Amino acid sequence: MRKKNLTQEDRDLFRQAAGKVISIDSDKLHLSTTPKPKPIPAKRSVDNAQSLDESILVTELLSLEDSLSFLSPGLQKNVLRKMRKGHYGLDAEIDLHGLSSHEAKKQLLRFLHSCVEEGFRCVCIVHGKGYRSPDNLPILKNSLNLWLRQHRDVQAFCSAPHRKGGTGAVFVLLRLTDKYDEQNDTER
Repeated sequence: MRKKNLTQEDRDLFRQAAGKVISIDSDKLHLSTTPKPKPIPAKRSVDNAQSLDESILVTELLSLEDSLSFLSPGLQKNVLRKMRKGHYGLDAEIDLHGLSSHEAKKQLLRFLHSCVEEGFRCVCIVHGKGYRSPDNLPILKNSLNLWLRQHRDVQAFCSAPHRKGGTGAVFVLLRLTDKYDEQNDTER
């Protein structure tokens, strides 16, 4: 590459455009030794009222031995089969039977929120069979069927196998939170 010869006129024009320049004694950058504070993740508010989509209604009532089953649109049918066979390991469990409907709903929403925050994928909810319910219509089981369908983080659920509680418990598949989706994207 050939060196360009500048005329005196070009040099004067450059100096005029650059203005007053101060010479630098050292071109080394001194980094501070104080460590930066660790970032604190933003906490999602625990507004359980927004967790449920109240527009979804289930009119069919279940009896004592009826099985629960639900699959979000877009998921494959074999997800339920895999859940029943235990392909998804259980990350957490909660026992709701014996609670009133109002108290069970509060406990359920708190439980699901904490499970989603922790990144749990599959959880078990024990609701009981409802043998002491009036007219043999289990209250918690029917309420849970509605609440889980309405919850925005529930992708699928089915009654547990006989050895894990049968029709008195339900396995729930939760969606992964956004923070886990971002981690998977960076690993690829």
